[in-house]
Amino acid sequence: MSPPSIQINKRKQKSIYHLVWRWHFYAGLYVVPFLLMLSVTGLVMLFDDEIETARYSSILEIQNQSTQTDIRTQVLAVQNAFPTAVVTQFIATKDQSIANRFSIQTQENKQLFVTVDPYTAEVLGTIDRSNSIYNTANKIHSSLLIGDLGDYLIEISASLGILMLISGIYLWLPRDAVSKMGFLKVRTKFGRRVMLRDLHSNTAGVFSVILLLFFISGLSWTGLWGAKIVQAWNSFPSHYVWGEKPASSTRQSLTHADLNHASEEEMPWNLELTPVPESSQKPHDHSKMLHNEMLQKSSQAEPFLASADINMNNIGINKVIELASSLGFKQYRIFFPKTETGVFTITANSMAGDIIDPSNDRTVHVDQYSGEVLMDVTWDQYSSLAKLVALGVTLHQGDMGVINKTVNAMFCISFILISVLGTIMWWIRRPRDQNSLSPPPRFQSDGVWITGLTALVALSILFPLGGIAIIVIFTLDYLALSKLAKPLNSA
Repeated sequence: MSPPSIQINKRKQKSIYHLVWRWHFYAGLYVVPFLLMLSVTGLVMLFDDEIETARYSSILEIQNQSTQTDIRTQVLAVQNAFPTAVVTQFIATKDQSIANRFSIQTQENKQLFVTVDPYTAEVLGTIDRSNSIYNTANKIHSSLLIGDLGDYLIEISASLGILMLISGIYLWLPRDAVSKMGFLKVRTKFGRRVMLRDLHSNTAGVFSVILLLFFISGLSWTGLWGAKIVQAWNSFPSHYVWGEKPASSTRQSLTHADLNHASEEEMPWNLELTPVPESSQKPHDHSKMLHNEMLQKSSQAEPFLASADINMNNIGINKVIELASSLGFKQYRIFFPKTETGVFTITANSMAGDIIDPSNDRTVHVDQYSGEVLMDVTWDQYSSLAKLVALGVTLHQGDMGVINKTVNAMFCISFILISVLGTIMWWIRRPRDQNSLSPPPRFQSDGVWITGLTALVALSILFPLGGIAIIVIFTLDYLALSKLAKPLNSA
């Protein structure tokens, strides 16, 4: 290669480096605050069980005994304690020294956990599901407490986070003798800036694949890319969503997502958009007077809902428990019928943390009058993407045991460290006498912009909200911010 060609090639490589660095800076400028928030709230959610047990130990911890009361007796105890509330869910305890939980909805539409000693059927107390530490952290984690706008802002951060990661990996990988000196090493003898850069780049580089998996699995929950683009095409079963529906499902619009309580994700991701089947048998018409008498004579009525608007002629919770056992369920939760044509839903899934192995996910809907299984969905019926999401979400939430939880905590701390180091590096680098963002300088070279634009367009197509943000940043950079950065002289 002739000397002029070598110079042109070096100039082009330098231009690409500065282009990538500049976009890494802009992406990081937006992503870092969100990454800090997601890491901190993620840590809180990761150790929710431990926090909740410590906070509510007086109404959760019980004495292990030899004999338990049946679930029907426990439901009766809940209804007697809260006669105007509606029982919506039963969650079997994972630990014999921890109380069972029943979810109720009050007349004020508050969602409460009622803890019950399974050995004595004693109601121990309540936990406000909408005001728990987990729920608050989850709302911040998913929507910044501002609804759909917060969800979209977080989706943008995850999309730009992928751009930040890809550009960061390019900057991290060795290109020449100088860059090789700091690869997988922390140099402490070359000043503070070099040491911080080595700490930031090597920590981020080592954990880049993990962070990418966190971004992608987190995007599955978002309102546009997750719900509208990916989830809609991976719901089970496809004919049930898009084609002719079973007769039991055509009269209602209740979906699996409607079964979730507060902001908790309790149903499998690929089922959330799928309609819930209905009980086919119409109940006998009872007057309110007869119904109230049945409520009072609890020994003659199977209590699944303490509501005067809901009939009581279903098979009963004890029969559902027996069915769950016969189907092989070990750890599970049961959703109670919401209407006269509603169903009992038995589910054990990794999304809700019932089980640790997503390949054992199972959701069963039961006709509340006949006891017939209307729908039985297992891992085998999941699409390939749904399986990946289920596995990714389980790892994301730290549900696969103590090791998974410990490693995730280490990842969260690492992400915080990466964000803090990147911010410090920028603060040290920026000129003291300029009130500007001080983005990395440009280095002019013909044709390089085409490479950068092609990559950005591809990312924009894959992640639309991220694409909109990129267009906004590109426009601002072109119109205003570019004036603050002096182009380097090519030499």
